[in-house]
Amino acid sequence: MIPTRRLLLALPALATAARAQAPGARVATEYPATSIPGEGVLHFAAAMTARGVPITAATDGPDGYRSAAALDVLAATRFAAVDAFAGALGGVNPVFLLSSLPFLTASHADAARLKDLARPAYAAAVAPRGAELLWTTPWPPSGLWSRRPVTAPEDLRGLRVRTYDATGTEVLRAAGAEAEVLSFAEVEARLAAGTLDAVLSSGDGGAGRRLWRWLPNFTELNYAWPLSLAFASQAWLATLTDAQKQAVRDASAETEARQWQAIVGRLDANRRTMRENQVAIHEMTAPLQAALRNAASGAIEAWSARAGEARNILAAYRA
Repeated sequence: MIPTRRLLLALPALATAARAQAPGARVATEYPATSIPGEGVLHFAAAMTARGVPITAATDGPDGYRSAAALDVLAATRFAAVDAFAGALGGVNPVFLLSSLPFLTASHADAARLKDLARPAYAAAVAPRGAELLWTTPWPPSGLWSRRPVTAPEDLRGLRVRTYDATGTEVLRAAGAEAEVLSFAEVEARLAAGTLDAVLSSGDGGAGRRLWRWLPNFTELNYAWPLSLAFASQAWLATLTDAQKQAVRDASAETEARQWQAIVGRLDANRRTMRENQVAIHEMTAPLQAALRNAASGAIEAWSARAGEARNILAAYRA
C-alpha cells in the first residue's frame, strides 16, 4: 500500500497527467476532412498521439463549431485546439483579414511571405484571449462557384453570393452582387433552399463540400490565398507537462510544414476532381478582372483605415 503522505504529494501530478491524457481532448475544424484544414487537424492529432499526448480530430463543425467562435470555444474549454478561417476573426482584430485582402497575393510564395510577416501579430492578437497560435494553413486561391457561368461584370449584378469575410462582402457588393458573409457550414442548406446563387471559396473547400451538386461552374478569380490558423487553449496547455508542451510545439511545426508542402500541386488535383464531376472551369476575363479590382480598391482603403498597426505589415509586404 502507498503511504498516505506519499499519495497526497503525488495527487497534483496525477491529476495533471489525467487531464492531459483525457480521451475527450479534441482539435476541431468546421471544414471537411478532405479539405486542407481538415487534413491539418487530422495530421496534428496523429502527430500528438504518436508523441504520447492523445487528441482526437473532429471535422465538419462538431457541436456546431464555427471559425468565428474559435476564441470563445477555447475559452469555454470545449476543445483543446481549433482550426479557424482567419477572415472569420476580423471582428477580433483587423490583422486577421490581411491574408484575404483581394488581389494582394498571387502565388504560394506570396502567401508564405505575407504569413511570415504577419505571424507575430496573429499570436499577439489571441494571447489576451487565452489562446496560443499553433500552425498556419494556406488555402488554394479563391474563386467563384456559381449556378450559371460568371465571366463578365454584368454576371455579378444581383448575384446572391456567399463570402467568407467582411472584405469580400464589400468587394462583391461594390461590383453589384448581393453578398453576405456565411460560415461554410451554413452554405449547403442555403444552396438546397435556392437562396444562394454563388459561393466565394477555393476549389479545395468547394470540392470537399461537393458544391458541384448545386453550382456546376467555377471561375478562377485568383482573388486571394487566404489562411486558416490553428490555436490551442492556454488552459489546456497549462495542464501539460514540459515534455508534453514540447510535443505540442513539435507536432505544430510538423503540421505547418506538411500544410505548406501539401498546397503544392493542390490546384491541379482540385481541377481534376472538379472536371471529374462535370464542373465547368472558367478563366477570369479582362473585363471581369478590371471590375473586381476596381471594386477591391475601396475595400482595401476601408480596411487600412481601421487596421492600426496591421498597416505596417501590409507596407512591409509591399516594399
